[in-house]
Amino acid sequence: MASSAKKRAVGLSEIPEEKEHSSDENSEEDDSGEDSEASEEEINEEVIVDFEAHTISDNDYNGIKKLLQQLFLKAHVNTSEMTDIIIQQNHVGSVIRQAEVPEDSDDEDPDEVFGFITVLNLTERKGVQCVEEVKELILDQCEKSAAHSVTEQLEQILNDTSKPVGLLLSERFINVPPQIALPLHKQLQKEIAEAQRTNKPSGRCHYCLMVSKTCKEANKTIPAQRGAPKEQYMFVNAEEEFFYEQAILKFHYSVQEEADSCLSGMWSFSDVPMKPFRTVMLIPTDRIPAIMEKLKENLTM
Repeated sequence: MASSAKKRAVGLSEIPEEKEHSSDENSEEDDSGEDSEASEEEINEEVIVDFEAHTISDNDYNGIKKLLQQLFLKAHVNTSEMTDIIIQQNHVGSVIRQAEVPEDSDDEDPDEVFGFITVLNLTERKGVQCVEEVKELILDQCEKSAAHSVTEQLEQILNDTSKPVGLLLSERFINVPPQIALPLHKQLQKEIAEAQRTNKPSGRCHYCLMVSKTCKEANKTIPAQRGAPKEQYMFVNAEEEFFYEQAILKFHYSVQEEADSCLSGMWSFSDVPMKPFRTVMLIPTDRIPAIMEKLKENLTM
């Protein structure tokens, strides 16, 4: 990891690009509506972007903090302190940047962070403000959203120092495709294995805790085979559904009062209104290999 660029994680991002329309001397002859159709085609033009994974550095502070704020929204979590910890333990984790930024690009920051992945050992960092705030947030929401037995189980696991819990953070912009998740998770697992070999905290986790951004259609449920109707949640990071399948503990809580829209107005399904949620899941780390196989099956380009 002496090099700043660790593993090339290439993704094809289909980003709509709006173009300025030049005025035409013959613009008065537009009655046929052809210009209107042409404009629509230009607006929907896709831009192919390559991304690279890099070792996390001090320069990534603002980008990582911004992504953490998108995850936790108005929750009382010290994202500044959490960002500092993520940077300090940069032997594990990566940030996503654009592979090559053209010289004529309008982007002000060529090192802009498009996403990041890492894991924080919550058990080893007991007493650290942001860690205690995350645990308090999750337990409070669990108590409101899940059965009492689930809250008791989660609290017991979080307080069991013999089986550490790692907070897996994998955040990215909505226009970064899910295919990039495969090389990022592969690299992360290699780094966790090395951390385990060298007895670092990030390599000693028995459970993996995730807080995922999810949405569901307002007032929509799908029939369940038995009992009450089942609600259908959609994962903003599509690959996280494979983690959900392997979770031994999971629940959802609404963040509608904290967010203006599901994804700041950047995602819709035929203009169907979506309600924003956070989905919490706890996965034993011995189930990660099965999840990695699912990622390979579904995200290999």
